This record gives sequence, structure tokens and C-alpha cells, in this order.
Amino acid sequence: MQFEGTTYRPPMEADNMLLQVTVGCAHNKCTFCNMYRDVRFRVIDLEQIERDLIEARQIYRQAKRIFLVNGDAFVLPAHRLVAIAQRINHYFPECTTITMYASIRDIRTKTDAQLRELKSYGINDLYIGIESGCESVVQRLNKGHSVAEAKKELARLNTVGINHMALLMLGVAGKGNGMENARQTALFLNETKPKLIWAGTLALFNGTELHQATQRGEFQPPTEYEILEEEKELLRSIRLDDVPFYGNHPTNLVKLYGLLPRDSMQMIQAIDRAIEHYGKQTLLTTFDRSSL
Repeated sequence: MQFEGTTYRPPMEADNMLLQVTVGCAHNKCTFCNMYRDVRFRVIDLEQIERDLIEARQIYRQAKRIFLVNGDAFVLPAHRLVAIAQRINHYFPECTTITMYASIRDIRTKTDAQLRELKSYGINDLYIGIESGCESVVQRLNKGHSVAEAKKELARLNTVGINHMALLMLGVAGKGNGMENARQTALFLNETKPKLIWAGTLALFNGTELHQATQRGEFQPPTEYEILEEEKELLRSIRLDDVPFYGNHPTNLVKLYGLLPRDSMQMIQAIDRAIEHYGKQTLLTTFDRSSL
């Protein structure tokens, strides 16, 4: 199977089949991200995708869930996604879920009828980089959408029955702003109702706009203690039922997993134990996360 550039996928998809349909990221302008700066965005042709599916059929005895690579595969027009899904359904008839990264912009370009058609072909899970529910933070990150637009487009997904997983970034509001960011983000999640929440931690990668802003003194990252307190406030403020919470990214100081609201207190207690273990004084610094 062909894979061009670095392959990224959510930790939750580690055991599932990957199929590359795009190279890079169509937006590629988020101020915190350097994941796709070394490749030019392009679309993989259908002939190559079909060859990969034929090869994959020889490798996988079954693939009930398939993740489409790369950075925002949902940017593809609805008709192209349908064509890919048709081929997946042909070679992997047992597949019930086709999933991928998506942006709010990608949802906006598709009509309700197109979204319903995509769902009918098994495209029913989308990983969406929300990062924050705070408008000033979203604008600083250059996500390409406003909080109001995100709420509108996620409501459309909910109406047609396409699940979405909210990807968040702890610490991204900067020093002194974590608690308010947690509360605003929780309000956003409570309204938009994701099926899964995943939280990583801000890393300042060399060459990114946010790293440069930090060097100029225009952005001040929070301390590790602030980040952990922000995560605790987020867990306290989310009001959703039976939603998995993953806090297991390599950038996270404390690795968490639980079902909300059942495990909220257990996860908060795990953070408190980590604070006690490291010591608050040690955590009043910012750890270097310049690479994964």
C-alpha cells in the first residue's frame, strides 16, 4: 500500500486499517501545527486508491473500520468521498465505519443532502480539531472558523446522524487563561455533543507561528500546574452522558482515560496524585515539548 509523507492518525485508530486518500493538509495554516509543512497538499487518484484496497484485501482478513489518511481528508468533495466509499464497500463489505480527520470548513462546503448520502455509505465518524471553545483562542490558532460557525456545522452533523469526535488542546489559551478556557470549552462541548473527547497538550514546535510569537513575548505558555488544573476544570464542567474521554497523547503529563461522567472524579484524582508526585514547585515551570 502507498503512503506518502508522514502518516498521522488518532491514537484510537491504532489497530484499524489506514487508507491514504490525500497527502498533507489542505488548510495547513494553524499557528501551532508543523505536521504537514514538508509536503504539498494533493489528492490521491482513484486508481491508486483502488490498487491499495486490492492489496489491503490480501493483508486484512477483515476491516470493519477504516481510517482515511491524511490531515483533513473530509476536504474532498462529496462525490469523491462517495466514490472512495463505494470502492471500500466493494472490497470490504464488512466495513461499517469510514472515518477521517475533518475541519469545520470541510463540513460547511457540503449540503445536508450530501452529508446524508455520505452517512449512507458508512462515513459516519469524523475527528474534528476543535482545540478550544473560546473565540479569542480559536482565532489565534487560525483554525479557519469561528466558534459560532463550529456550533452551526456540528449541529448539522448531529441532525444527519454523523458522529464527531472533538479534539482539544490543553494550555493553548496561554498563561493565566486556562480555567476560563476550560469553562468555555466545556460549554461548547455540552452544546455540540461529541461522541468522544480527546485532549492533548500544547507543544511549541520550532518554526510554527505560535512558537515565533512565544519567542517575541507575544504569547506566554502556561505552567504545567496550570495545564493540569485546566484539565481538572474541564472534567468538572462537562455535562455529557456516556462520552469517552481520552487524555492519552504523548504530550500529556498525565495519561487519562475514562467514561464521562462516571469516571470524572477518578480522572481528577489521578491528576491530583500526579501533582503530589511531581510537587507543585516542579510544576510551576513549562516543560519542553518541541518534538514528539
